[in-house]
Amino acid sequence: MGRRRGAFSKTRALWLMVALGASVPALALEPGIADYKHMGVASCATSVCHGKLAPQSDKDVALNEYRIWQQEDRHAQAYRTLELPESRRIAANLGLPNATAAKICLDCHADNVPSDKRGPKFQISDGVGCEACHGGSEKWLESHAAENATHKDNLARGMYPTEQPLRRVQVCLGCHLGTKDQFATHAIMGAGHPRLSFELEAYTTNQPAHFIVDEDYDRRKGKIEGMNLWVTGQLETTRRYLSLLQTNMFHGGGMFPELAFYDCHSCHHPMDKIRWNSARAGAGIKPGSVRLQTQNLIVLQALMDTFEPTATKQLAELTNALIRAGQRDRAAVNEAAKALLNWLAPRDALARKQYSSADVIKMRKTLARYAASDKAGDYAAAEQIVLGLESLSYTIGDRASKKAALDALYNAVKNDNTFSPQQFAAAAANAQRSF
Repeated sequence: MGRRRGAFSKTRALWLMVALGASVPALALEPGIADYKHMGVASCATSVCHGKLAPQSDKDVALNEYRIWQQEDRHAQAYRTLELPESRRIAANLGLPNATAAKICLDCHADNVPSDKRGPKFQISDGVGCEACHGGSEKWLESHAAENATHKDNLARGMYPTEQPLRRVQVCLGCHLGTKDQFATHAIMGAGHPRLSFELEAYTTNQPAHFIVDEDYDRRKGKIEGMNLWVTGQLETTRRYLSLLQTNMFHGGGMFPELAFYDCHSCHHPMDKIRWNSARAGAGIKPGSVRLQTQNLIVLQALMDTFEPTATKQLAELTNALIRAGQRDRAAVNEAAKALLNWLAPRDALARKQYSSADVIKMRKTLARYAASDKAGDYAAAEQIVLGLESLSYTIGDRASKKAALDALYNAVKNDNTFSPQQFAAAAANAQRSF
């Protein structure tokens, strides 16, 4: 049995954990996750289940998954993060008596299912445990260990299908972006919480692999190509963002809309490092304006340039219309988001398309071209493109030979405070020939 492809280097992993939010939030209650009782991590952790010290070679799964989660996976540390001095300071700034007891914190730092969905071994202090991703095990905990158990049987009993790209990104986005009921608001970030950023394929790659991808895995669960995972992540992240713009999470009361939907770095950057220009801001947007986030829409423009070039102009126009709407009023934002969602709907086929190696290389070239142009001059867009370049390099299988070029790009985005669009474009232009 062969493990999933190699993980990022330790340096890259540390950078990515910062980029994705150092506290690594957990999962929201995606439909299916809390349908059945969560029996607790201890139910999976014995030496006859998933708690073996070493991987087993004679089974479909390695059976040391609990050990990997406990020792290597940041999700296991999510609750403990709430006990740190910095988390206590954030809670105090928000007027919360205790981060470890506040729903606003537990919803994304623990498997915070309702009390009637908690089994006898459930502990909130376990953080983001098995069932936060795989769904409540009440009906499949015992049956899934049977010799004749199949993955189809497990799903029928309530196991969440994390092997499906769309379902995976939906459950991840519950906290790595948000839902209509929970969101890392501007107030939360103002209190000290890290800015959130997410890219499905890079995040999946960076997580310590507690599953084995081999012929048996593909037969039981289906083969997931890295390109399809990346495309699915970009499409669904865009859809979730646009959908949230139409909810009370954005349209809440008060003078201002929820500012966390806007590009952080259109305001938060050193005053002596001017980043604004008219091409990136969009037609009709004045200097000094706060702008709605567009990083995933920029990546989708690159996707269109590569596989549906006739649609690129319309997407760019709709994106600019969204930015302009964000300067006007909530009704305009609602209409602009709706127009983009309508445009997005028929593009779901791109997530299911069969991509050749030549297709992936072509996509990577487009991303590199965008990086070398003004299109990636905003920090969040540059960040998404760099993550995409590395993800696609792993998919192609030539990551090692692209290391120098990727390192140069990561160095250009490693610090959002000192980020320079001009320096990033120059680094990308030098790296472009490598892709």
